[in-house]
Amino acid sequence: MTSTSSEQAGSAFAPLRVSAFRALWIAALVSNIGSWMQTVGAQWFLVENNSSPIVIALVQSASAAPILLLGIPAGVLGEFVNRRSLLIVVQAAQVVIGLVLTVLTATGAMTPALLLGLTFLLGAASAVQLPAYQAIVPDIVPRALIPQAASLSSISVNIARALGPAIAGVAIAGLGVPFVFALNAATFAFFLLVVVFWRGYHPPEQRVEPFVDGLRAGLRYVANSGVVRRILLRLGLFIVPASALFALLPLIASGPLGLDSGGYGLLLTAIGGGSIAGAFVLTPVVRRIGINSTVLVASVVFGLGLAAIAAVDVLAITVVVLVIMGLAWIAVLASLNGAVQSFLPVWVRTRGLSIYQIVLFGSTAAGSALAGAGAALIGVTTASLVAGGLVLLVALSQVFWPFLSTADKGRASVPLPLTDVPMVDQEPIDEDAPTLVLVRYTVPAASRREFFSALERLGRSRRRTGARQWQAFDDRERPGVVVEAFWLGSWREHLAQHDVRSTEADDELIAAAKAFSTAPVEVEHLTRAAAN
Repeated sequence: MTSTSSEQAGSAFAPLRVSAFRALWIAALVSNIGSWMQTVGAQWFLVENNSSPIVIALVQSASAAPILLLGIPAGVLGEFVNRRSLLIVVQAAQVVIGLVLTVLTATGAMTPALLLGLTFLLGAASAVQLPAYQAIVPDIVPRALIPQAASLSSISVNIARALGPAIAGVAIAGLGVPFVFALNAATFAFFLLVVVFWRGYHPPEQRVEPFVDGLRAGLRYVANSGVVRRILLRLGLFIVPASALFALLPLIASGPLGLDSGGYGLLLTAIGGGSIAGAFVLTPVVRRIGINSTVLVASVVFGLGLAAIAAVDVLAITVVVLVIMGLAWIAVLASLNGAVQSFLPVWVRTRGLSIYQIVLFGSTAAGSALAGAGAALIGVTTASLVAGGLVLLVALSQVFWPFLSTADKGRASVPLPLTDVPMVDQEPIDEDAPTLVLVRYTVPAASRREFFSALERLGRSRRRTGARQWQAFDDRERPGVVVEAFWLGSWREHLAQHDVRSTEADDELIAAAKAFSTAPVEVEHLTRAAAN
């Protein structure tokens, strides 16, 4: 990290001093506002056309479903192409779709089915863009500022949530739905221009892999990374009950509080204001008490807030509670997002973030549906109280099941030697050939238990970095020799395992296992034989 970034690391807004991040953040904010305007415009168009409530609700589904369907493939795509180029292509596509929406609506040719189809296409474009955009942030922001950058990105979403619907309501009342669609297309065009004129991006070097292999490698990494799995689990456990806030807030506004659409906008603004306030306090709080305590405390506050807005029907008190809940919401989401961005190694960052987004949106969809069903069965007030209680239980579980420490896990990529002895020259190897690697350790009986503990940790590392199967064997012809055997789908994938996929932490695990061997460790590579 540079000295400048070191001096600014304590500031919540320090990432905005990085010109590339500042430009992208502003562009994303404008685009997010446009997306919320688009959603409101689409829903209002359907209302004006006397569509059923189910069709109106499908607007949200058409926007979110592509993220669940395309999230992981989009993560693989964003891993192996130039992320700036991908953003340019996607933004250009969104401009075109936005213009088509505008023209068809203005000319009276729009139908509900066509509107939902075009909304789905916009959602698909967003699904492709989202993991690439999030993964590009660590490429341009110093690692020490990644948590603040994640916080600012979450703030952008919440500001847009507060401003977008309000702007759309005014625009629809004065100029109509086509104008709102045109404004959304303009926000896409603004983002496109920002990315086109951004010339200083240098993408990290990546070893290109076949698409399916890359997809499987991303899933395999997450499945074998305890740190990432714990973050994703915590995210899902929090979001499912916490998303009841946004699902039930319109009903709370129109019911116990007796508010109109303007009053509902005030409640959304209160949440957005709390999120902005959270940016000022989150960085020093995390630095002082750590991510585990930050998420725990914020979850408790959010759970109590859910219960409070259900029990109180005084507008002023509700607004204050929502401001505090907005702060707690940003504390949880920004902390988790910053943690996963900081931890994921470069080679799998986009794929990991795509899975993060799937958990986020999937949990939101599930939680909203459950909250709606609960409100229908037991009433809005009781459903909100139950959701608040569940958030508190999730927070309590964190006392006994905290995040895993990452303090001693170096994340920089470390190229590893293929073997400890020169390989014999032979005919060119088929890069697609399945590969078996055998590593032999000579381990004294007295050290066997400790060695196998180290070897199990190494086995998880092998799986994270590409091994499809891993096992340890005793060599029956050589007493005391333990053979570590792992199989990869191709020689290409094994080379990637050595060249780009292993981090400093993986290297330490290899060294720890080797330290138990009283004789030089022997490595043998076998590739599938072919008759040629």
